[in-house]
Formats: sequence, C-alpha cells, structure tokens
Amino acid sequence: MRDRYKEQLRLLSDELKSMGEMCREAIGCAVSYLTQNDPEMKANAKECEKQTDRMERDIEVLCMRLLMRQQPLAADFRFVTAALKMTSDMERIGDHADDIAEIGDYVGKTDIKLRSKIAEISDSASEMLKTSIDSYTLQNAELAQSAIAMDDDIDRLFLEFKQKLIETIHQKNEDAEALLDLLMIAKYFERIGDHAENIAQWVIYALKGERRA
Repeated sequence: MRDRYKEQLRLLSDELKSMGEMCREAIGCAVSYLTQNDPEMKANAKECEKQTDRMERDIEVLCMRLLMRQQPLAADFRFVTAALKMTSDMERIGDHADDIAEIGDYVGKTDIKLRSKIAEISDSASEMLKTSIDSYTLQNAELAQSAIAMDDDIDRLFLEFKQKLIETIHQKNEDAEALLDLLMIAKYFERIGDHAENIAQWVIYALKGERRA
C-alpha cells in the first residue's frame, strides 16, 4: 500500500513539472507574439492557457484521491496540500500569459527595443518559475530559496523598464497609450514572478512545515 502511495506522489510531482513547463511555454509564446507579431504565437499562448486549466483540474483530482483514499504522513500531507496551492499559482500564470498576448495587439507599433526589453523580464520570470518547480520535484529547500531571491531581480527590471517608459512617453506623446499597454505587460510579468515566489514558498512549507506570512 505504501509503495503504491509513493508511486502516486511521484506521479503528482511529474504532473506539476509538466504544468510548469506548459506555463513556461505560454510565457514564451506570449513574448514571441509581442516581439515578432506572429499570429500563431498568440493562438499558441491561448491553447497553453487552456491546457494549464485542464492540468489544474487533473492535479486537483489526483490530490483529492491521495488525501481521501490514503492516510498520509504529516510530510506527505504537506506535499499534497502544497501541490494544490502551487497549481492555483500556475493557473494564474497561464492566465497572465494569455492576457499578455491579448494586449500585444495594441503595442505592435511601439519601439522594438522597448518590446525586446520586456523579454529580459520574461526570461527572468520564466527561469524563476522553472527553479521553483525544480525545487519541488527535487525536494530541495535551498533551490526554493534561490528562486525566492530571484524576485528581487524581476522587481528591479520592472522598475527600470517603468522608468524607461516614463522617459519615452515624455519624448513621444503620440505613443503614450501603447506605451502604457507595454507597462501593463511588464506588470503582468512582475506578477508572474510573484506567483513563482508563492510556489517556492509552498515548497519550503512542504519540506519544512514553515510558511512565511
């Protein structure tokens, strides 16, 4: 019975990793649409968002089975409950990626250098998400802490981008509305970083029973 339970926990870990990879794909598609204006990338971001919704439901079902049909030890219980929380954050990341692709329709005429600058923020957010998920699958609290530390870099990049947009708006008033849409996109990536930090915090809870308020 215990061996079966351990196998289901491994399956849960694999499913979470797959959902994280789908979220990263959604981020990549959204950025590609933003920088390359490729309509296929917008459609792909939408499909990834739908996939993350389905994955969230599947993982929720698996977690409920583990909690209801087994008698998990305290550490196992934390891993399952943490997984439930993590899927919620990842589902929101998928939503944000889809939102970014939608807003991309309105920023196609802005300076490509500015749009490319957002890619720097997105790369950091995507790497932070990967590190957070890896910390769960590897059960590594130090890796989770390193993911949390990455959020400071994302916040810094967002503030630098915000300042650059303010300067650009002063110089090019005719692009002000589109530039504000770019700011919204950058904010979405900053929020993706926040969700990745939440995921890492849940990993620490799973491993140590500690949860920062």
